[in-house]
Amino acid sequence: MVDSTFAQVGKNLSEAMRILGDGQREPETGPEKWRFSRTSIPGPLQGDGQDVATILHLVHNLIHDEEEEEDMPSQQMQHVGEQGHMALLGHSLAAYISVLDRERLRKLTTRILSDTTLWLCRLFRYENGSAYFHEDDRDGLVKVCRLVINARYEEYASEGYSVLSSRQPVIYQSASGRSGLGQHLCSQLGLPLSSLCTVPCNTIFGSQHQMDVALLDKLIKEDIETGKLPLLLIANAGTPGAGHTDKLARLKDLCDQYNMWLHVEGVNLATLALGQVTSAIMAASRSDSMTLTPGQWLGLPAVTAVTLYRHEDPALSLAAGLTSSQPVAKLRALPLWLSLQYLGHSGIIQKIRHATALSQQVLQKLKALASIKTSVEDELSSPVVLFRFSQEMSSASSGGSGEGYCAGEKEVLDSFNRWLGEQLLQLVPNSGVDVVELEDEGTCVRFSPLLTAAVLGTQEENIEDLMEKLSELVPVMCSTMCLRQDFREETHRHSPSLAYIEELSWPGLGAIRYEPRADGMDESRRTQELEKINSELLKKLQDLDTDIIFSTGPEFGTEEDCIFVGMVTEDIDVSELVDTVAALGRDIEENGRLLENMTEVVRKGILEAELQLQKANEEKLIEEGMLRQLPLVGSVLNWFSPFQSSIKGRTFNLAAGSLDSTEMTYSTKAQPGRPSLQESPTSSSKKHPGQRLFRRSGAGSDSFSETSSIGPAEESTSPSGSIHPPASPPAPEEDSRTAEGVVPENIQEASVQVHTQLEDEVASEERQPEGQEVEQSGR
Repeated sequence: MVDSTFAQVGKNLSEAMRILGDGQREPETGPEKWRFSRTSIPGPLQGDGQDVATILHLVHNLIHDEEEEEDMPSQQMQHVGEQGHMALLGHSLAAYISVLDRERLRKLTTRILSDTTLWLCRLFRYENGSAYFHEDDRDGLVKVCRLVINARYEEYASEGYSVLSSRQPVIYQSASGRSGLGQHLCSQLGLPLSSLCTVPCNTIFGSQHQMDVALLDKLIKEDIETGKLPLLLIANAGTPGAGHTDKLARLKDLCDQYNMWLHVEGVNLATLALGQVTSAIMAASRSDSMTLTPGQWLGLPAVTAVTLYRHEDPALSLAAGLTSSQPVAKLRALPLWLSLQYLGHSGIIQKIRHATALSQQVLQKLKALASIKTSVEDELSSPVVLFRFSQEMSSASSGGSGEGYCAGEKEVLDSFNRWLGEQLLQLVPNSGVDVVELEDEGTCVRFSPLLTAAVLGTQEENIEDLMEKLSELVPVMCSTMCLRQDFREETHRHSPSLAYIEELSWPGLGAIRYEPRADGMDESRRTQELEKINSELLKKLQDLDTDIIFSTGPEFGTEEDCIFVGMVTEDIDVSELVDTVAALGRDIEENGRLLENMTEVVRKGILEAELQLQKANEEKLIEEGMLRQLPLVGSVLNWFSPFQSSIKGRTFNLAAGSLDSTEMTYSTKAQPGRPSLQESPTSSSKKHPGQRLFRRSGAGSDSFSETSSIGPAEESTSPSGSIHPPASPPAPEEDSRTAEGVVPENIQEASVQVHTQLEDEVASEERQPEGQEVEQSGR
């Protein structure tokens, strides 16, 4: 019969996982002040105790608090699976078991530790080994180093670090090993950094990620000659970046020759559990110690790492901290003990085999993509697949000449591959791909299912989705890479109004900046004008009907006030794109200067209107005569002999800064002197129905003018405006038509208001009673 406490622990765990994972928020029934004090701001401990459900709801709100603040979509907690629940249950049971009486606790923990050690040693072919369970995956290596120091320096236990001065210990690690691992060891052991020796990798023969064995032999001999003690060698069975395995058999022979300790770590150690293991990995079973991370391989949350080692002296193991006399310390193995039993031997092997099969599936499909270059250690059994976009291969496949388009070709390729990895992870999150930076290959996309498949639940259909998205992204990258040079040349053609910005880290077509004319401007004014124009230009470009993404560039970029153009397809007309940017920038600059001078223009226009109205009233007075101005006589005279007024209305043209008569307006019922928007040629009139901007439509589509590239901007203006194109130096006719199509609506509205105001003044004077004295003051 199961203990009721055990059943309650399992029930509470299931309820907690349900509350944390069902996505329900705590109902906000309390005051807003309590909510913020409990989530956003640390507050005092509540006087009354809270029940379990309330506390769990609080935990859930804390987890999703950032999503709520940033209006992000709520994300479900990661599904851990049944084996994951067993691991979580192990942590709960460990707390309960720790309160048992000492004798029962000792028996139980000894059984748990013995079982787990035996299972792991048999699974991973490590005979006669002991196990040390630790939270930090580097802690096992620290303890092993301390064990070796105790073994090689007999007086270390009594004399301490002073005995190390006679012969300085040396720890060797590969240049492809984990970054910071050697420094962590020296820090924990109290050793100087001079005790750490980094061995370079192969440069001529073999993998460039494998330790150079011949050079290691030379370094060891040199250290011995200088009176140092070679202590320990850290080898890799799967380097952190590329997943390559060192020549473990030769390294083990070298360690035996110089009486050194060989420690192995890496993701490829998981394949020791399979039926067929390569000889390179099998050699790891001969090592003196190795660190395993079964939690990552099997998808077990919060499960400790394990270091298997061989040593015959239990006293030294106890002194090094590899074993403990405290039964509670042995309970760290309980979650793994429960999970291994739940999965069983076949289940464990099946998960590892599934991960390796996924990597082979990816590798085979990548070979069919001509623009992708793969990098694996062994095409038949490598569980880690590296691939990257290759510019040389893409140039040949897309028919372009992308070679030599810029001096920083490698940096540009790295930025493209970084973008590729981010896009694949975003489009297919269950694939688990990530981006790695390697010294020789540069930036690569890595697929390591042993580290991600069990946790993310990666299946074959996810791989199919990954390859489908990759096949869609590669042609876009090829066309963008080939059009970068054209984009640069077209931008230089519009110099000095457009400036090409050399930003090698930008994964896209390139970056440009509109440079306004700096006639008489100081530096601060020019900077403000530059920022204002490019900011407004970016907004207009983003509003265009196109698939191209325009942005301000990377968050921590070095260039400011630039417009970054993203990836493009092969049918993009780069010439039309650059012409559009130049035309829009020029229009914004001209309209901006018009707005700056509007106050002065309006003031002068009103003064001129007042003078013309005053002159018109004087002429009217002369034409009508003095009799018509008398109150009674004028009315009688106008009744017998009506007089037609000759005063005409006035329309004020803000763009031209002039006053015009409204006689033509009333006779033709239309604003004269300005072509209608419908008559202006636009790009939309030359595009096929449904065709986006900047795309080539056919044989004659390359001859688009600047006007044809800003159709959406013209369509956005109101056709009821009454102003003419801005007064500017003589320009081509197509430019003037373009400029008048993007005059801001507020200018048009101001023109209509001034026009109406002036006409109202004239009309009011015409409606005055005959003979009434006309005031000559400006109104």
